[in-house]
Amino acid sequence: MNTLQNHIILFDDECPMCYVYTKTFIKTGMLDQNGREAYQRMPANVCPFIDKQKAANEIALINTETGEVTYGIQSLFKIIGHALPVFKKLFSFSPFVYFMQKLYAFISYNRKIIIPAKIKANTIQPAFKIQYRLVYLLFTWMVTAYILTAYAHLLTHFVPLGASYREYLICGGQMLFQGIVILFYGKDKLWDYLGNMMTISFAGSLLLLPALVVSHYLQVSPLLFMLYFLTVAGLMFLEHLRRSKILNLGWTMSLTWVLYRLIVLGLILLY
Repeated sequence: MNTLQNHIILFDDECPMCYVYTKTFIKTGMLDQNGREAYQRMPANVCPFIDKQKAANEIALINTETGEVTYGIQSLFKIIGHALPVFKKLFSFSPFVYFMQKLYAFISYNRKIIIPAKIKANTIQPAFKIQYRLVYLLFTWMVTAYILTAYAHLLTHFVPLGASYREYLICGGQMLFQGIVILFYGKDKLWDYLGNMMTISFAGSLLLLPALVVSHYLQVSPLLFMLYFLTVAGLMFLEHLRRSKILNLGWTMSLTWVLYRLIVLGLILLY
């Protein structure tokens, strides 16, 4: 594997994902041992070449000999293409590049809500782009509702099976319900909260997938599927508490999160 010499990649040390994959570049020899640094601790010798806000938005790769800087997916393409030349043609294929640029931006501009971390004082934060947040909310809403619709068939001994669109309405309704609450409670955190809340819902739905797979191959008591569902819901509540603490929102949003679900359950059982 070829090592890209005389280059430094600037990652976000408040982003666990960024930390892991840039560390992987070092461990696998794609970059040399001094080839990464947090943009929050930007080396003085690279400062003149960097757009600091752009580096916070999309990971920057600096050639320390020439001062050339690449950002975002092009930085990753440059490292991987140098280490594994077999991919160079793919990385110059325009439709693939366009798709990966959009995918990278989708993840990068939502990274603080995918895996949250406590934001340090006096640091440059990624710019907020509402189009990527809306796409994220829509994506997690659709996937979560789809999985819950499938899982609902395993709970018919306890909860009546509703129309095929029921879970989509419930998931969308929770965004609306919690969005209204936070407008009164902390409207400056509306989009960050909704993003974190839907990440929790999305992660919870993914945890249901193993049970769905098992149901196709084994005869399992419906009670076990219900207990598993309640366990996942409990983990989601704990994660909601943790993320609310990171956002400095206290208990209010977690209590209304539970309240909404209890109201919905009551309506389902009643009607």
